[in-house]
Amino acid sequence: MTVQTVVVLGAGTMGRGIAQVSAMAGFTTRLYDLAPEALQKAREQIETNLRKGLELGKITEEQCRAGLGCLQTGTDLDRFLAEADFVVEAVPEQIRLKLDTFERCEKIAPREAILASNTSSLSISEIAAATTRPDRVIGMHFFNPVHLMKLIEIVVATDTSRETVEITRAVAQRMGKQTVVVRESPGFITTRINALIGNEAFYMLAEGIASAEDIDTACKLGLNHPMGPFELVDLVGLDTRLSILQFLHERLGEKYRPCPLLEHLVRHGRLGRKVGKGVYEY
Repeated sequence: MTVQTVVVLGAGTMGRGIAQVSAMAGFTTRLYDLAPEALQKAREQIETNLRKGLELGKITEEQCRAGLGCLQTGTDLDRFLAEADFVVEAVPEQIRLKLDTFERCEKIAPREAILASNTSSLSISEIAAATTRPDRVIGMHFFNPVHLMKLIEIVVATDTSRETVEITRAVAQRMGKQTVVVRESPGFITTRINALIGNEAFYMLAEGIASAEDIDTACKLGLNHPMGPFELVDLVGLDTRLSILQFLHERLGEKYRPCPLLEHLVRHGRLGRKVGKGVYEY
């Protein structure tokens, strides 16, 4: 199977990033969202990213034009899905929403199309059960910011076929990414490790061991992390991190119990950069 058309569902931070690397890889890329304003914001952000790439000499003017020429945005989900070779779902990390999305894909997308979920922790097997083609369903965990982060975790569910894995790997590599293949388990590789680090950082902050700034600096300079745990959680969203920890706590036990300070901040609307305040204020 040759993948020519990639449909990305959801124009949030991850969806627009996925659409950008897909279009720059030369795939005919269609970015869907219910909200026209979200699509407009996504296109503006993609154009901003590409302009910065031009200024830094990372891409040429010709590559920029070609990438934008491959990108189409729209609110007509049925039309986009009907022509899809490869679908990447990038809706919020809520299992019911993802199941509903895959049920819609099941009804409309061509039978041979691969359906990938950009989830950081949810069960691909459970998502696949919303379809009658579980062999064509796979996890494709991108990292934020998508156009800069090199890794994709390919998550193999119970019924995912070898062909689906190989096609997904080829799509990821054409997008300029390196891949690791993970057998489905709660949190995969990176989410489990990140959740522990981030949760421990909140416990240290709550206990007054060090300031948020100093914990971030220690992790960046002492452990060579590109971002500190609080910078990262503000970027990802405190509500997203809390949801992941609650899921991992349920599935994997006490070591993932969310820190009360994280719960407190989420209750008080400090969700991160997207609202202008999280651990830090922006």
